[in-house]
Amino acid sequence: MNPAPDPSRTSRLHLPSGTAADGPYALRIGPDLAGWERSALRVLTLGPGETHSFETGDSEWAVLPLAGACSVRLDGEIIELLGRESVFAGVTDFAYVPRDAHAQIASGAGGRFALAGAKCERRLPARYGPAPEVPVETRGSGNRARRVRNFAAAGAFDCDRLIAVEVVTPGGNWSSYPPHKHDEHRPGAESVLEEIYYYEIAGPHGLAYQRISPSRPGGAELLAEVRDGDAVLVPDGWHGPSIAQPGHDLYYLNVMAGPGPEREWKICFHPDHAEGYV
Repeated sequence: MNPAPDPSRTSRLHLPSGTAADGPYALRIGPDLAGWERSALRVLTLGPGETHSFETGDSEWAVLPLAGACSVRLDGEIIELLGRESVFAGVTDFAYVPRDAHAQIASGAGGRFALAGAKCERRLPARYGPAPEVPVETRGSGNRARRVRNFAAAGAFDCDRLIAVEVVTPGGNWSSYPPHKHDEHRPGAESVLEEIYYYEIAGPHGLAYQRISPSRPGGAELLAEVRDGDAVLVPDGWHGPSIAQPGHDLYYLNVMAGPGPEREWKICFHPDHAEGYV
């Protein structure tokens, strides 16, 4: 018989909105909070005319507008981001900010901006990611259909360790399905990746559900009702489905990084549900 999940660990996997706020950040998740090595996420709120400066340290970052436009100043250059009205309005442009840099984000009209990060080794050049160059795909069909924006996916945009994508699931649909995992190093079949889910939900009073089930004795387990601004940590385990409430589209930002020799997204589907992927 498998041991019961550790309740204290389970409670740390779901971070309701506001519980991981820190200064200007509505959400700040780093390796220390998550209890892992690489993946990080911050959500920065700026009022009209406000600026925010930060040191990238030993991590690379993608500055992704969630709502609003901004400029990113670093290494003597300015990257202007047109942004978008909301995460449901469509694909946005973004900026890649390398490790060992001093960066400043400024917004004339204000807005919310995600900083998706990963501890890394190489210092790559700062770059602009144009919205028209972001690969967008539909995964699944019927009530499993969702749209994936692969702005910093492996193979879509060059990073050292960071992998990040956006997913929009129509109200009433399931995504992150079938349940899958990436917590073992199996060359060509599965890569080890620490993962963060950050959620936004369209319309007032919207909600969604997130499931994580153990892939090993004592592994991560969670069934959580998530709401706008919540986050979930996936250190290991089968994760999915993510279930959108009818009438409320579900957005989530996935941030991943791992220790493997290659930057790759290799996953294993749960054998009991693998036929659900179409």
